[in-house]
Amino acid sequence: MAKKSNKKRRNVLLALALLGVASTSMGYYFYRHREMVTVVQTDAVARRTLTELVVANGRIHPVVQVKISPEVSGEIIDLPVKEGQCVQKGDLLLRIKPDYYQASRRSAEASYQAAVANRDLAAANLRKAEAEDQRNLQLFQGKLISDSAYQDFKTGREVAQATALAANHQINVAKAALSRADEDLAKTTIVSPIAGTVSKLNSQLGERVVGTAMMTGTEVMVVADLNEMEARVDIGEVDVVLIATGQKARLEVEAFRDRKFHGVVTEIANSSRNLAQMQGPGTGGMGGNPQQQEATRFEVKVRIRDKEPFRPGMSVTAEVETRSRTNVLSVPIQSVTTRLPKAATNTASLVATNRKASESAKAIEVVFLADHDRARLAPVKRGISNDDYTEILDGLQEGQEVISGGYKAISRDLEDGKRIKRGAPDLGKERDKDKDKDKDKR
Repeated sequence: MAKKSNKKRRNVLLALALLGVASTSMGYYFYRHREMVTVVQTDAVARRTLTELVVANGRIHPVVQVKISPEVSGEIIDLPVKEGQCVQKGDLLLRIKPDYYQASRRSAEASYQAAVANRDLAAANLRKAEAEDQRNLQLFQGKLISDSAYQDFKTGREVAQATALAANHQINVAKAALSRADEDLAKTTIVSPIAGTVSKLNSQLGERVVGTAMMTGTEVMVVADLNEMEARVDIGEVDVVLIATGQKARLEVEAFRDRKFHGVVTEIANSSRNLAQMQGPGTGGMGGNPQQQEATRFEVKVRIRDKEPFRPGMSVTAEVETRSRTNVLSVPIQSVTTRLPKAATNTASLVATNRKASESAKAIEVVFLADHDRARLAPVKRGISNDDYTEILDGLQEGQEVISGGYKAISRDLEDGKRIKRGAPDLGKERDKDKDKDKDKR
């Protein structure tokens, strides 16, 4: 009886264990195959007025500025201006020691006077040779002198004529040398070519400067008209094709954080500037130089309409209004995402074709509609965008409800027909997203 009782007890325990394992397996199976619900936020397809912006960074520069470099070399003996001083057109900026150029001028003048004396001497010799030639011509005609003697006098006259001509040319050479010496002497005194402000002063009294006659000279100072300022920003090759002269722009200057200024595009560079961007550490071993990649940028000038005490070199962010649309269908910009088109695999004969198609398939732009408790995928065609909304050219109708959040659900989790639940947005994540957007914008 005891053996039968123990055997019956073991059978009951074994049955309970099997039942527990079966229950656990079934629970795990249903847990793995349950339909997940994604919490989303929605917004309506509505008509709005959109203005597309191109954002670029740069610096403020005067519209007109002149770099002052002397054309002659020497020591600065007079420098009556200071950095930040206002000057008028024609005001003295600096004077270079003129001793060497005064001596060169005196030498050139002496050479000119000697050339004048040589010309007068050659003219007198020419008159004498012509008189002798005329007298001997009469003697030759009267057969009183030989032909060879007459030819000597004739040749002497021709030589005197050539000498007089050379003397006249020498006068011109000496006069040109004297003019050059006068010009070099005048260049020792430099006056302001424009009315403006000395925005930069690089040299001091007593320094020696190099002239620009034969090489790149010394930049002594910069005179700029600070009444007219412009922002010079670098715009990438993708966006520069949207920029045109006359477009309006909003400017944010770091020194004036609480204000926005107005401007207009006045000039677009025809040639690009290649800016090296750091792409992380190199692979050439320890201490290797970072790899660099050149970014193609075009300089765009934006004239600032507002009058403020801007200083050259201030940092500025420009938002150029490129295109505008009025009363167009639009959705929140985060609602538009991309998905790869699904390849058909119904028949074995299409496997190779589908493989090639999937390799060359390009992602299409889509939005997800909120259809009761399901997400419905809808391909769309986008137009222009601003910071918050994007224009929908095709694929949606006014009043439809689109999914606008969260970011992870739209970009990765949602699929056509997936179950959704409307919920409130995560304010912490939304704040992080706004911070990331501001960082990208800058």
